[in-house]
Amino acid sequence: MISLLYLDNSATTPIHPEVKDAMLPFLLEEFGNPSSKYYDLAAYAKDAVKIARQNVAKLIDCRPDEIIFTSGSTESNNFIIKGITDQRKNKGKHIITTNIEHPSVLEVCKYLESIGFNLTVLEANQNGVITIEQFSNAVTPETIFASIQWGNNEIGSLNPIIEISKICIEHDIFLHSDATQVIGKRLISLDNLPGLSAISISAHKFFGPKGVGATFLRKDQYNLFPPITPLLHGGGQEEGLRSGTLAVHNIVGLGKASEIASQRQNKNIKKLNELEQHLIEILNSKFGTNIKYNHSSENKIPGIINVQFIGINNEILVKKLAPVIAVSTGSACSSSKPSHVLAAIGLSLNEIRQTIRISLSPYIEKEDLNIFNNL
Repeated sequence: MISLLYLDNSATTPIHPEVKDAMLPFLLEEFGNPSSKYYDLAAYAKDAVKIARQNVAKLIDCRPDEIIFTSGSTESNNFIIKGITDQRKNKGKHIITTNIEHPSVLEVCKYLESIGFNLTVLEANQNGVITIEQFSNAVTPETIFASIQWGNNEIGSLNPIIEISKICIEHDIFLHSDATQVIGKRLISLDNLPGLSAISISAHKFFGPKGVGATFLRKDQYNLFPPITPLLHGGGQEEGLRSGTLAVHNIVGLGKASEIASQRQNKNIKKLNELEQHLIEILNSKFGTNIKYNHSSENKIPGIINVQFIGINNEILVKKLAPVIAVSTGSACSSSKPSHVLAAIGLSLNEIRQTIRISLSPYIEKEDLNIFNNL
């Protein structure tokens, strides 16, 4: 019997035991700098980074040399959005995003607007997605860049990235996607998505350590990155695009988490779907018409349940559950504010204030969820 049922996996996940074991040597004896030369400690560190890069690339089906290590998706989002628009601004100054993006996308786009870019923020529908028609209608001859979230962290909605990427090819638009929440929960083949030029990844969303992530940045047929202004200048690490001594222990953790996710992906997706259906059956049986789901039942990230407990303040409910069940009122990155995502899909402030998010893990069992029968 577990003392606390942790169901806030969209906020962060625990480190997988195999990830911890892989990291420990590089926190203790294997402390070399991979940018140093000749001696074994440096060589071991360099080899470990290489293996991690290969594992991340395998998970998302891209080339290893298209992976750039960062501190996580917030940095990756800033790096791509600022860096690409800076290099493409002579072609036009129009950028497109959506109103349900993570703050590390929305705030950067608003910053660019403040310095002279033209910004279109597409409004998601009641299911939390934008349509292909919306995106296509927003494109102008000045459009140079778009950042469209792949999957939403609060309601699990999935945008039509494949179709949008085709439009971007046609109009020479650089397409970036914050893929933080879909890694390990959707089968991804970037090799088959030529119109998607960059994505952002955080290790701690799929059982890796905090403080590390990656950017996928597509190279062209000449094996060159697109022109991009680095966010961090300095020692020239990561092909000069992300300077700073590599956090080898964290990168090893990201690589191991990616390896495990690759091996378990189909199994984990199936398990998350089963757990979600089981919990919904429990909630429906226990609470009936006193609950209402904010997420769509189709085309979503498995394992994310966004539900209103009608007439109950969500902060009070989360605090009451805290000793036995860990859930949240919404995104951990904007916990002090009412959810902009739920507002974007049409919920009133009162409805938002009675909503909680439950995000499941493939490492729990159906029997664990029976605790909801005792609420």
